Amino acid sequence: MNPLEMFSLEGKTAVVVGGGGVLAGAMSQGFADAGAAVAIIDMNAANAEEQAQAIVRSGGRAIAVEADATKKADLENALSKTLEAFGSVDILLNAAGINSGTPFFEISEDEWQKILDVDLRSVFLACQIFAKWMVDSGRGGSIINISSVSSGPPLSKVFTYGIAKAGINQITQFLARELATKKVRVNAIVPGFFPAEQNRKLLTPERTEQIMKHTPMGRFGDARELIGAAVFLASEKASSFVTGSILRVDGGFLAMTI
Repeated sequence: MNPLEMFSLEGKTAVVVGGGGVLAGAMSQGFADAGAAVAIIDMNAANAEEQAQAIVRSGGRAIAVEADATKKADLENALSKTLEAFGSVDILLNAAGINSGTPFFEISEDEWQKILDVDLRSVFLACQIFAKWMVDSGRGGSIINISSVSSGPPLSKVFTYGIAKAGINQITQFLARELATKKVRVNAIVPGFFPAEQNRKLLTPERTEQIMKHTPMGRFGDARELIGAAVFLASEKASSFVTGSILRVDGGFLAMTI
């Protein structure tokens, strides 16, 4: 077999929750370029449609589905629309997320709950809904959760976000064990610092300087640099014996923090 054929996603369908965002959008395009049909799920209908149309313009297949990832009924509707359009779900990428730099003693209960809902509850619900279809259909599949370097060791200024991402690591490894015999692989990607909507306001000159001190490669990541990891974990041929892994794409950040 041509090694490149191992990374083909032809005949597969990828669901990307939070797919209207910058990082998820890049990975969605990567799935489409590898041959997958893609369902872009996002509560911002305009962003979802824009990303879906970008994929279509590049020769791929995609639909946009407006959904609040913290609501089970919305995700169940997204599953129905995906099956109606493409007939299967083989890949689930959980990428919905929000962040905040509120100092610890100023975090309100509402902010705490909102971040946990968007960043953690959404993953729990999507895994319940889409993984169950993967299991019941007998097709199996791949689940990829987007974690963060903030998941541990903890970083300053993102208290609730870091806790939510640590929870994602736990979900990933628990479900990897739970679903291993059912042909569903569950892994996570831990991005380093990739400027996107949710964190740009936190990137003050001082914070940027601190991040660079802990990043051996000395730069931020580009969203396209997540595509290789995502396609690798999505492909049942390339990563057939990989589950429960926390794959870091962080410019060496871990090496500077241990």
